[in-house]
Amino acid sequence: MPFPAFLSASLTELCSDRADGSLLFPDKYGNHLTTPTIRENSWFDRALDTAGLKAMTIHDLRHTAASLAVSSGANVKAVQRMLGHASAAMTLDTYSDLFDDDLDAVAVRLDEAATLAVDSLN
Repeated sequence: MPFPAFLSASLTELCSDRADGSLLFPDKYGNHLTTPTIRENSWFDRALDTAGLKAMTIHDLRHTAASLAVSSGANVKAVQRMLGHASAAMTLDTYSDLFDDDLDAVAVRLDEAATLAVDSLN
C-alpha cells in the first residue's frame, strides 16, 4: 500500500535490524499490540503522552487520516480504498462534510476553464 515518502527514512531505520516478516511495533513480548480501547495507560496512551498529544482513540486517528487525505486533494474513491470502506457511498455518508470545500474548488476550476475558453476564442 502506498504511503507518504517522508516516512521512508524513519521506517527504513526501524526495519534495519529486523528479520523479514517480523513485527515493526511488537508488544513487550514480541506479539501483536492489542487494541488499546479498553485499557487505561495502554501503549497507545503512552505514545500519545510521549508525542505531547491529547487523549484520543485509534478511531480518532482514522478520522484524522481521512481528513488529511481529503484536504490534500484525494478523491472519494481513493479515501474509500484507504479506509477499506465497501463503497464510496459509505465514505461519503461518513465524511461528506470533509468534501464541502470541494464545491469551492470546483467553482474556481470552472471559472478558470471558462476564462481559458473565452481567451482562446479571442
